[in-house]
Amino acid sequence: MKIGLVLEGSYPYVSGGVASWAHMLIQQMTEHEFELITITPTRMTETDFRYTLPANVVGVTNLALDQTHETRPLKQTLTPEQEEDIKRWMRFQATNTSIFPLFGQAIGTSTQFFSSRLFFDLVKTSYREERQAGSFIDYLWMWRSMYAPVLELLQADLPTVDLIHSASTGYAGLVAAAIKQRQHVPFVLTEHGIYSREREEELVQAMWIPQEYRMHWVQFFHHLSREAYAGADNIITLFDRNGELQRELGAPAEKIRVIPNGIDATGLAALGHIPKQDVLRIGAIVRIVPIKDIKTMIHAAKVLQEMQVPFEMTIMGPLEEDPEYARECQEQIDLFELSESVKLVGKVDIRSYLPSFDVCLLTSISEGQPLAVLEGMAAGIPWVVTDVGACSELINGREDDPYGPAGFVVPPVNPRRIAERCAWFQSHPEEAIRFGQNGKERALAYYQTHRFISEYQTLYQERGVTYGGHRI
Repeated sequence: MKIGLVLEGSYPYVSGGVASWAHMLIQQMTEHEFELITITPTRMTETDFRYTLPANVVGVTNLALDQTHETRPLKQTLTPEQEEDIKRWMRFQATNTSIFPLFGQAIGTSTQFFSSRLFFDLVKTSYREERQAGSFIDYLWMWRSMYAPVLELLQADLPTVDLIHSASTGYAGLVAAAIKQRQHVPFVLTEHGIYSREREEELVQAMWIPQEYRMHWVQFFHHLSREAYAGADNIITLFDRNGELQRELGAPAEKIRVIPNGIDATGLAALGHIPKQDVLRIGAIVRIVPIKDIKTMIHAAKVLQEMQVPFEMTIMGPLEEDPEYARECQEQIDLFELSESVKLVGKVDIRSYLPSFDVCLLTSISEGQPLAVLEGMAAGIPWVVTDVGACSELINGREDDPYGPAGFVVPPVNPRRIAERCAWFQSHPEEAIRFGQNGKERALAYYQTHRFISEYQTLYQERGVTYGGHRI
């Protein structure tokens, strides 16, 4: 089977997180071929890869959000009914993949469409109905900025596949829904975090968007999510809490299925631990980006210093994904005079570091089901995590889980509480070992790679048969 895997801002150009999940999925499914469809802000090439692609990756199609197509003659004239369908879709009033061919054939390129009477009337009507008081020109340009990537993506040449699998909603989910509509193939959607909620958190703080237009952008990303939910045959979530949020945002309950992430828990469990009593050794396996809130982690280190707790904090993760943020984090370390205790070590082999840690730390403001926490648990290390995504479920277990706590769950953006929980492990070494063992047993029981891969293999087979297994 040839599987199209759609990824936005991730594999193979970024390390960790969803990219690690995608790499593992492809590596473990050697019986299938994979076409990567990658969506990035600007054009990317093989020189930007952060992974060596497995042999069963047969193609990579990069779609840049800033791409533009050349102007061409219009092939048809829209009927009044088709114009009304376009207006309803672009004003978030309906989900309707059947109109996607109109975006590709009838309205021309984005440049042609933005110069059309249809677009001007659409924006003018929306401006009046929303009772906007700001500049109409700014409002018009907001619409252009919002829909230019959508039109370019829907007009892109896309590979032919037997099944399309998107790793998120948003632009990736839109492309996957378009491929399903064009090629009549099954569409599987895996949502690691809640994409539209994550965009909402970013947009409410985005200084480049005028205050009066931020909610319109939020509604836009929720609209793309609803389109992906409507088009998908299966909606995969990593844990129950995410499934509840998906239903609230419009995902049909009967499509939702829980498939937790998987890791090499057996190999990690065999690493062991190198004891060191005089210093609390704290590890963080994390991407150095704002959503991971590394600055709160550094602030917690400052609180530990003020508490006179001897510690070493090692923050492991690539520094090049957001160089400006990484620079700001290093400046904060220097400002707090923590350079001897807190190290940003970049991307490293975590297996060589894990045995030396007494506790691991995650301070994210948004998460799905973080692989980093699973890896640390499998290695027998207790955790302090923020109460986001599946973190509480990983640390404390589901209702039917027989294992005890694997650490502490604290509120996001609370450096003092984080520091206090880290310090607790310094004074309670026996309980720390017990917490670590609880996490190891939970990871071995529920989060093994073979379980996760087996469920996707079964799902792919089920969908292949449903859509004509003889053809695949």
